[in-house]
Amino acid sequence: MEKSRPLWDNPVQFVFACISYAVGLGNVWRFPYLCQMYGGGGFLIPYFIMLIVEGMPLLYLELAVGQRMRQGSIGAWKIISPYLCGVGVASVVVSFFLSMYYNVINAWAFWYLFHSFQDPLPWATCPLNSNRTGYEEECEKTSSTQYFWYRQTLNISPSLEVSGAVQWEQALCLTLAWLVVYLCILRGTESTGKLEQLSNPKTWISAATQIFFSLGLGFGSLIAFASYNEPSNNCERHAIIVSLINSATSIFASIVTFSIYGFKATFNYESCINKVILLLLNAFDLEEGSLTADNLNEMKDYLMATHPQEYAQLLPQLKNCSLEAELDTAVQGTGLAFIVYSEAIKNMEVSQLYSVLYFVMLLMLGIGSMLGNTAAILTPLTDSKVIATRFPKEVISGVVCFINCIIGLIFTMEAGNYWFDIFNDYAATLSLLLIVLVETIAVCYIYGLRRFEKDLHMMIGRKLNWYWKVMWAFASPLLIISLFIFYLTDYILTGTLQYQAWDATQGQLVTKDYPGYALAVIGLLVASSTMCIPLGALVTFVQKRLKRERVSTVA
Repeated sequence: MEKSRPLWDNPVQFVFACISYAVGLGNVWRFPYLCQMYGGGGFLIPYFIMLIVEGMPLLYLELAVGQRMRQGSIGAWKIISPYLCGVGVASVVVSFFLSMYYNVINAWAFWYLFHSFQDPLPWATCPLNSNRTGYEEECEKTSSTQYFWYRQTLNISPSLEVSGAVQWEQALCLTLAWLVVYLCILRGTESTGKLEQLSNPKTWISAATQIFFSLGLGFGSLIAFASYNEPSNNCERHAIIVSLINSATSIFASIVTFSIYGFKATFNYESCINKVILLLLNAFDLEEGSLTADNLNEMKDYLMATHPQEYAQLLPQLKNCSLEAELDTAVQGTGLAFIVYSEAIKNMEVSQLYSVLYFVMLLMLGIGSMLGNTAAILTPLTDSKVIATRFPKEVISGVVCFINCIIGLIFTMEAGNYWFDIFNDYAATLSLLLIVLVETIAVCYIYGLRRFEKDLHMMIGRKLNWYWKVMWAFASPLLIISLFIFYLTDYILTGTLQYQAWDATQGQLVTKDYPGYALAVIGLLVASSTMCIPLGALVTFVQKRLKRERVSTVA
């Protein structure tokens, strides 16, 4: 269905919409986490390679396809070839999966925002135990910020097998988050250092999926946005601007995050040293000032030699303080944007003000991303004559938001964070690689690169640069195929998939194997989106075959 008028009043508005979608929680939360997991600064090497080879070329391709075809993801690929209708369906399915769990982050942001008005902040100190004779044991073994996250926010279960009940506070926050997204939709989109890790296939796969995730490639959102552009809009310039701003934001967020990492690790290390010193001073009745951080190791050796029995009894209470260990055990995954930043906020002057500002910012980023995700679902639905003629946009949007909200209640259960990680790790990884690979091949070898080049010359008024042609025709698809091989090889060699579970007795995360039903869900998540592509082609083939048979029968 041809767009009757452009949605964007000017190109600047379109660029800001793309930036508000691309520059989201993935930059503040996902990128620093992956950077820390896969070698710190070394992760930037595959990241920038993926940006140049995959990110910018494929962002330009999706914007150009949407602007030229003036359809959502399903309609755009059907114009290129009827057999490619499954590509658009796969994009909608992946966007649906993303929307199901992604808005939970906004629910957590609301939860923290509501608690930011307390003085002191509830995550500033550990709560007292039931006898009010000391602090909660779980909190003492970890930190006040981690305790607030894992126990008071998630009330997390010890494993995936222990589902637990729905947390009504989180359920209400999730409902509020979806209500805000729905109201924004009604207003319209226009208002919205370890280098050995380079040999690890997961590093390159994570770099590629981070590029796809943060720029929104393969979800259909960019095609939906660009379908409302003026045909003469310079989508090449906008692809470069959005890519560079997105990456610069990711790097800036990482600098801030690693600064907080360093502060947190140093603070924990110094606290550990002070606790050991105090324990030794009291146990051996040493003179105050005789034991310092500089001579701690020498004094421990001396005490062990002169008082072996007493030292042996005290040994289980002596922690092995290490700054490197503190840096290596940084917060992982979803807790990054909440634990690490709240750790820094609690030590600031007027911490309530900074807490409110930070979580309002997090909400703005999260809602901006959610509007892009829902646009990828709603645009193909509203493009459909069958649906659009029967139901107004408000009803369609409301039904989509309601279904997502109901399913999202799974992530508010005590084991909800484990399911969140499953969706975050597997719902869009292989699927995005396959979708983007098929998109590239479709444009270059089915629609035809020369034909597409003529379309771009007509739209932006100049010939296509050799860089884009080389990336689209050769470099990008070859690299994606290589990543597929790396991913499957790594999976075969790794064996059973594992996850991080919270152990309250130790106050830390422990590694566990996924149960069989979780592996089945992971397989279903991957298959339900990727199988849309061959199934769409098969259905189209059967329909064409039946149509020809009916025509020949009538003749």
